[in-house]
Amino acid sequence: MLIPFFFMLRDGGMKTSITELLTLLDAMKRGLAAESVDDFYYLARAALVKDESQLDRFDRIFGAYFKGIEDSLVDLFADIPDEWLQHQAELFLTDEERAQIEAMGGFEELMKALAERLDEQDERHEGGNKWIGTAGTSPFGAYGYNPEGVRMGQAGSRNRSAVKVWDKRNYRNLDDSVELGTRNIKVALRRLRKFAREGAADQLDLEDTIDKTARNGGMLDIRMVPERHNAVKVLLCLDIGGSMDDHVRICEEMFSAARSEFKHLEYFYFHNFIYESMWKDNRRRHQKRIPTLDITHKYGTDYKLVFVGDATMSPYEIVYAGGSVEHWNDEPGAVWIKRLLNTYPKAIWLNPEPRARWEFTPSVKLTRELMDDRMYPLTIAGLDEGIKALH
Repeated sequence: MLIPFFFMLRDGGMKTSITELLTLLDAMKRGLAAESVDDFYYLARAALVKDESQLDRFDRIFGAYFKGIEDSLVDLFADIPDEWLQHQAELFLTDEERAQIEAMGGFEELMKALAERLDEQDERHEGGNKWIGTAGTSPFGAYGYNPEGVRMGQAGSRNRSAVKVWDKRNYRNLDDSVELGTRNIKVALRRLRKFAREGAADQLDLEDTIDKTARNGGMLDIRMVPERHNAVKVLLCLDIGGSMDDHVRICEEMFSAARSEFKHLEYFYFHNFIYESMWKDNRRRHQKRIPTLDITHKYGTDYKLVFVGDATMSPYEIVYAGGSVEHWNDEPGAVWIKRLLNTYPKAIWLNPEPRARWEFTPSVKLTRELMDDRMYPLTIAGLDEGIKALH
């Protein structure tokens, strides 16, 4: 079983040796990975990976080779989750039927129509193409389909094309203690480091002390220097919630790696796009928001600005006043991001969505244009590209 896996690692570009394979086999004979697939994964990674920069490659090869190995452990007679049996009338359309549904003529017309429906409607509706309800093609409601609609009362996103989301949603903070998979990200982030000695001279400079003592005829001359640390300053803005729920793990790894690598790191959350305020704590984002202008006034222009988000949303959220899905923004998001870029000229956008999808999402294309094409995939190679742009 392990011989084909060994050759798959070799074919994948890893320099795994026979000695390392024998070490793994010996460890398995001693019972070090007899309990679970997770135990075997960690043991194999420790034995077969020589360079931390190849951890991501090992994970992908391991996942491809052992895919589905735990499926047999699943109880085939487990109860069906209740949520599978709910929303029985949820609408599923063919591609041809979706193509036949027309948008309502722009953002202003959509919001005007919503106000009219709220005035006229007095009962629940299911199906149909006009009233606020479920499982229809109306622009307003839940569990239906419309290319430009206002989502209300639906648990999560399905088609990710809503212009407004009329629900108060709660997000959780990213975990900065995540360790799994962060080491290869740290390797990439270290290329952005710029060491400097600043502050109080509280460390012994052994080399200079020896030199000065020798030049002083043997009389001890102790020399002190400030602590050496990473002087790079980073302003990290993280998209949270909605379509970013698919990318929580990689964002947590990125966040955890950044927290450990940069002494001068400030982070803020936003949802979908940048507007007049951001926040530090997702549990209090409705009560305690930080004005974006306060951020630009507090943190100097020497900070490197890094956005992390999939930039997947309705284009209205970027170019229209009032386009935000969660509140009324007096100025378009495009205005606010330009203000940030004027303050912080060294800036990049890291996108967890594969680069191949960017051209097919209008909001991603808009964001790339606003960023002067400084958008990079949230991969190790993408981090390398982005860090070069920040130098």
